[in-house]
Amino acid sequence: MVWQETKKIVVVIVGAFLTALGMNLFLIPANVYSSGFTGIAQLLSKVLTEYTPLNISMGVLLLLLNIPVAFLGWKKVGKSFTIYSFLSVVLSSLFLELIPIHRMSHDILLNAVFGGVIIASGVGITLKWGASTGGLDIIAMVLSRMKDKPIGPYMLLLNGIIIITAGFLYGWEKALYTLVFLYTSTRVIDAIHTRHAKLTAFIITKNADELKKAIHKKLVRGITMLPAKGAFSNETKEMLMIVITRYELFDLERVIKEVDPHAFTNIIQTTGVYGFFRRD
Repeated sequence: MVWQETKKIVVVIVGAFLTALGMNLFLIPANVYSSGFTGIAQLLSKVLTEYTPLNISMGVLLLLLNIPVAFLGWKKVGKSFTIYSFLSVVLSSLFLELIPIHRMSHDILLNAVFGGVIIASGVGITLKWGASTGGLDIIAMVLSRMKDKPIGPYMLLLNGIIIITAGFLYGWEKALYTLVFLYTSTRVIDAIHTRHAKLTAFIITKNADELKKAIHKKLVRGITMLPAKGAFSNETKEMLMIVITRYELFDLERVIKEVDPHAFTNIIQTTGVYGFFRRD
């Protein structure tokens, strides 16, 4: 347990470092804007510096923006997820202050693509280990549990505001390259983790009762149990079907490995859920 939590903390540190590295070496020098709260902090920092007497760094703004979201997550989502997510934000803010801003390339396209790959790698491994980079991820969790609303339209609206504001203030070419960053980062996160908001797991196991109890102890989700029989071996087993959010995938995988490492698990995309699905 301690070793597992230690590895999770290390992953969060690496993810935060990669995020700051991509920002300070690629996006910020090229005036290409990130997505979500990171993009808002980046844009606000530049606007405040150039149009007001205030000079607040991006790292500080990122931390300030995430404080109210962390309180929301603590109340509505869960302590463990929120703690690791806020730790990721704090470390990202720290690394943004410590890593010097340095232009690695004068080609804006290379900056957008490589910045997207590096930042998305950090975000992807953080999500894969059951944490997040804060901001919209926590808001997505809250919306999912309250109203089962998809986060896509909110992400689109927020990123649209960032792109349009950047275009008006600093030229539409910068805004278009921001779209290149968004596309690149989305594809990389999809490859490392998953883009689907909800997933269905089919678990074929010999230890159905023990696994069911372990899953219920970790996740408050309904489980459907079905009889299963191997076509080749004729061996009788049971299949557990459970619908989860993408943020619960790490916990489910860990429970399965601990209880029955030989279980066969198939994770598939869930496009919609009708009927009761726990949201609070």
